[in-house]
This record gives sequence, structure tokens and C-alpha cells, in this order.
Amino acid sequence: MSSLADVDTHVREVLNIVHNPLAARRASDSVAQSWLRCLTEFQLDPARFVMPPVLTQRELTERREAATDLIACSKLEMTTLYQQLADPELAVVLVDADGVIVHQVSSVPFGEAVAADGLRVGALWSEREAGTNGMGTCLIERECIAVCQHEHFYPRYTSLTCSAAPIFDERGEVVGVLDVTSRSKLLQQHSLVLVGMSRQMIENRLIDARYRHANMIHFHSRPEFVGTLHAGKLAVSDDGVVLAASRSALFQLDLRSPAELCGKRIKEAFNATLEDMIARSIRGSFHPVTVYSAKANSRFFLTAQTPREGANGATRILLNDRSNAPVTAPRTAAKSSIRKEVGASTGTGRLDKLAHLEFGDPRMASQIQLAARVIQRKIPIILRGQTGTGKEVFANALHSISPNNGGAFVAVNCASLPENLIESELFGYRAGAFTGAQREGRRGKIVQANGGTLFLDEIGDMPLTLQARLLRVLEEHEVTPLGAETTVKVDFQLISASHRNLIELVQNGMFREDLYYRLNGIEINLPPLRERADALALIGHILETETEEPPELSAEARQALLNYAWPGNIRQLRHVLQMAIALCDGPEIRCAHLPPEIVNGAPAQQITPTRAPVAAPVPHLAEDADTSALNAIQVKERETVLLLLDEHRWNVSNVAKVLGISRNTLYRKMHRLHIRLSHDSTSPTDA
Repeated sequence: MSSLADVDTHVREVLNIVHNPLAARRASDSVAQSWLRCLTEFQLDPARFVMPPVLTQRELTERREAATDLIACSKLEMTTLYQQLADPELAVVLVDADGVIVHQVSSVPFGEAVAADGLRVGALWSEREAGTNGMGTCLIERECIAVCQHEHFYPRYTSLTCSAAPIFDERGEVVGVLDVTSRSKLLQQHSLVLVGMSRQMIENRLIDARYRHANMIHFHSRPEFVGTLHAGKLAVSDDGVVLAASRSALFQLDLRSPAELCGKRIKEAFNATLEDMIARSIRGSFHPVTVYSAKANSRFFLTAQTPREGANGATRILLNDRSNAPVTAPRTAAKSSIRKEVGASTGTGRLDKLAHLEFGDPRMASQIQLAARVIQRKIPIILRGQTGTGKEVFANALHSISPNNGGAFVAVNCASLPENLIESELFGYRAGAFTGAQREGRRGKIVQANGGTLFLDEIGDMPLTLQARLLRVLEEHEVTPLGAETTVKVDFQLISASHRNLIELVQNGMFREDLYYRLNGIEINLPPLRERADALALIGHILETETEEPPELSAEARQALLNYAWPGNIRQLRHVLQMAIALCDGPEIRCAHLPPEIVNGAPAQQITPTRAPVAAPVPHLAEDADTSALNAIQVKERETVLLLLDEHRWNVSNVAKVLGISRNTLYRKMHRLHIRLSHDSTSPTDA
């Protein structure tokens, strides 16, 4: 406070409110009760300020570890909330169930200023320690609360205004508080509303994080509220037992506590089985379907999704809803079932393109069958698989059999575009929108995909700011190019892909949860090459596509290819076979035509010898190499390649792996940089 007189005035006000019932009417009930607790129960004196205690680093680490899921589920919402409020004079604060600040988002100047008052990570802001305040009082009241300036117990904090909301877990216990503390002189009602909405998002995230392998049901009595924060959320096991329920779900079902529902079967809440809900949701493209309460006196609208970690549940339901062909059927049966999925009207040519995605692998066949079915209903698809498993090829094949196959297939690699260009690439721009823009403007990738398919590869690498714009496009089906005032209506099939776990990115605050749900109509998992049962048939197919007269594989070469772990998956396999075809001077590919790491049976990244055999012949640089024609950049590149070659004892294969290129590409680069090998009686060693 500004003066001793102000301090004395505030102290007298606190004492007067507590001891004078008539004066107490001037304060809210929650504030008056809090002041009473501070004086009588906690024995605090408003005239004698004591700084909130701060945990040691070890104690804080233990606290944060205990609240790992709470912090992970809160980070993104806290950052988003801070950006929404757009005030440098505020902090978004998260405390655990005891009032310890475990995470905070603020500007550096404001964070340093309030740290002097004890508002910092590791400080204990319970009522017992800090008097009446947003976080501590909210923990006791167990409901949203605002503490505006002079409502604080200590005069030291009367320049602050707090808006706080309790965070409940699936058992109905308070696990923390989300708070916004600012210098605002007025209580801003919208801050409290936004805090409450962010709190609900965090609670839903907690259910997702703690029940990753459960089926999720979102429901409401009005269909337009399904998929919003107002919807109820249930986590249900595969055998139909309710594992967790959000507070909104309890409200919808007119229940008072989670114990009234959790542990019971879903049929005690609705007149439908879990399998029926999921199957109807998939058939309806995840638009809300109608169900009734178990007593048939209330109608609800819901969507049901299988566990996000794998689509086995959805696959099981779809297969049971289709044909009697087992997943382990031979290749011809798998192709036949794929044809049934997409229907004869889609055309034989396109079916062949889709069918060539697998050659008898049961897991791949089941994922193709699932994708082929949902693509017909324009359901958003996420492709999940390691780098090199063929996600773009898979997406392009799906486009060819989709209702949007008459439009363009537009692929965008979110990881390869610079952050300052990805916005203009996606959304386009009008003429003169920025310096360097094309004179006539440019259509963005989203507009180019109108009527076709938009494939967003490595979606997990998209910046958070652009995630918000993409979400708006998906919700409103329109795009506003940079610098433009008019919008463009768009309609496209959306397929995303990532080798990363998007839900982990969501929990770490690196990916928007609301966008994740928009993208994840269903997740398709592409198995790594080393786990595919059709590897040999796939090798034969690649050989056929690379040359008109494909060579045969010797028995040793075939076994070496099958034994290798393939860390680069199909992309690496294709490069290896291309090189083998180039080196093969006869009708048969032998081990001599394959990289040594494949022949030796170890993946490339495991080959890290500490010392090469002394007897191994090492090629050396030809002394007559002429570098006068190289420019400065090429000279520098030449030096780098030479250093790598020397470091790896001129093992061309290993150097190619380090550079991330094929061996043939490296040979061409060496030729261009005038790096020539001189050999006595030996060929270049790659052993």
C-alpha cells in the first residue's frame, strides 16, 4: 500500500468486518469468512505481514514430480489464457492441492515485481500462510472466487486482483487451483469466466491423460453442445465400466458425486452398449447420435471414440460390422475385403493403387480396411508411423478412392517450411501483402485443396499460433488470406500425419487439444518395416517399380534384407534397392551390391566402431585433384566431406548415413567436388 495510513485503514477494516456483524455486510460472505479464519483459526495479524514460505529446490522438485500430470495438462491452457487476456501486468498461476505454486506464466518484468511480494514458483500461498487470496481461499471454498485488491487479508497484497478456479480430478477431489493475478483496480468479470473455461479444459485433459486406454464418450442434452466445454465426458473401459466422469457429465445425469457413476456399467446410465455407441458414431462420421437415459426419461446426444493410443477397438467393431473374413486372411482375401470396403463404384484403377499398400501383412491390411471405410464419410484421419513408413503414399492412395478424388491432392510438410513462411504457404496472401510477395498474390495450400484433399505431414511441428488459425479454418470452413478482407469458402478431406505422439505434445503444452480433436476423427497406425510380415513381397514390388527387368535376389542377399532392422523403413529400403540395381551388372543382386551394415545384419545407427581393423585397406585422396574451378562455398563443402571421410576411414556408406543421403548421391557429390579415390589393387572399402 502507498502509506502507513492506508495500512492502518485496511487493518481497521479487517478487524471491523470480523467483529462487527453490521459492518460485515459490506464484504462478500466468502471474504468475510476468510478474514475470520485468518484471525481466529490461523492466528494471523493483518498488521504483521509475513512473507509466504518458499520450498527448497529439492522440495519443489518433489512437488512438481507429484503433480506431473496436472502441470502437463495445464501448461498449454495457461499460455493460451495469458495470450487471451493480453495484459503484461498479470500472471497466470497454478498451485497444487496444498497451495504451492508449481507453474507460472507472466512477463519477465511483472514476474520479477510480484516475486518481491512472494508470488513465485515454489512459494506456499495457502490461506494459513498468505491470508485471504485467490489461490488459498479458492482451495478452501472449492468454487470459483475473485479477491479484489482490499479484499486481501494483508495490506501488502491490496494492489492485486485475483480470479481463481478450483481444478477437480475424476474422483471429485481438488488437485489444484488455476489463478490470474493482476494489478487491475477493477474486477474483470471476463477474466473469471476465462479462468473457469480454462479450468474445465484442464479437467478434461486430466481424464484423457489418466485414462489413455479408455473409450471416451462426450454427451449433452443438446446436440450443438457436444464437443464443447459444456458436454459431459466419460472414460469407459472396453468391457463397458465407467472409469471416470467429468463434473459436467455428473450435472447432465443429475448426479452429485463420481461415486454414483464410476465403477458402474455404462448401461446403467444410457440405454445403449458401448459397442453400439462407437459403431453408430463411426457410421455417423462422429456427428452426435441420439441415446436415452437408462430410465428412458431423458434424451442425450453423444459421440464415442475408441482409445487414442491405437485404433484396435474401432478396427474390431468395423470388422465385426463388415464381413466374416479374418484379419489373418491371405493376400487375395485381404485385397477382396478392401474392394468391398470402398465399393465397386470407385473404380478398379484406384482400388489397385490402394491395394498395393500391402502385400499380405495382417496389421497393414486391417488399417487399410479401416481407412478405406472412414474416408468415404470424409472423416478426418491422422496417420501415425515412424519416418519412412510411407505416410504420404498412404494418404495419396486414400485420396484416390475418396469422394474428393476429383480434386487436387495437396501435401504440406509442416516440418520443412520455415516458420515465417508456413502461414503464407497455408493461407495464401493478396497482392502486396508483404515485402517480397508476388505481385499477383498467391493462393494458399488450403485453397488449392478445395474440393480435394489437404495432407498436413508432420503436423506436430506446426507452430502454436498457426494451430489456432488452422482450427478456425476447420470450424468455419473458410480461409482469409494474409492482407485480405474477404474470406474464401473451402471444403476438403483432411489427412494429417506425424511420427510423434500428438497427445504427449498436447500434455506438454506443444499442441492444442481442441485442434487435436478436430484432426483425430480416427487414427491409423502404419507398422514399421521390420514388423511387417509382407517384407519380401514388398521388396519384390519395389524392384518391379524401379526397373523394367528387375534382377533376382541371391539367397544370401534376400536373407540379409530380411534380417536387417530398417531404421529408415520403406524409404531406406527403396534407396538401398535403387543403389543395388545401379551396382548390379548382371541378373542377380548379391551381398556385394548391398551396404555393409545390411550384410552384417546391424542397423546403420548401431555401427559406431571405436577403431577400424589395422589391416583394412583405406583409399586416399588422389594427389592430382584439381579444385581451381570450385567456388568458395564448394571449397568449404569439399573440406567438410573430406573431414567426414577421414573420420570414418573413407567408409562411404557410413558417411552417406551421417549426411542423410544415399551412397550414390554421395559419390556424385564427391565427383562434383573433385574428390577422387585412388586405389592400388583394392576397390573402395565399405566394410
